[in-house]
Amino acid sequence: QVQLVESGGGLAQAGGSLRLSCAASGRTFRVYYMGWFRQAPGKEREFVAAISWTAGSKYYADSVKGRLTISRDKAANTVYLQMNSLQPEDTAVYYCAATPRGSGWVGRRLDYDYWGQGTQVTVSS
Repeated sequence: QVQLVESGGGLAQAGGSLRLSCAASGRTFRVYYMGWFRQAPGKEREFVAAISWTAGSKYYADSVKGRLTISRDKAANTVYLQMNSLQPEDTAVYYCAATPRGSGWVGRRLDYDYWGQGTQVTVSS
């Protein structure tokens, strides 16, 4: 099992920044990708960004390219999501996730076996 704990959510104004953290513990050696997803009220959970744990390759949803940056600290078993130029449409619960699968589309939600509890991000206009 892999346990994931997110932190860093909160309230920001449009144009502001927040940084989310996701600390992983347990059988982290099984993890191939770690990703961030988000779910706004009344909408499905959607892919935001992912990073391959070993190589550090990064992947982004088109809607966040250039504004959000994913990174990882392997020594600390932690993944980060730096969010800049926040917009009201970024308001959602953000979830950290991990998958042992190294093939297929990195943004496929059903391929992720492990999930954090989520952290709320609210952006005011």
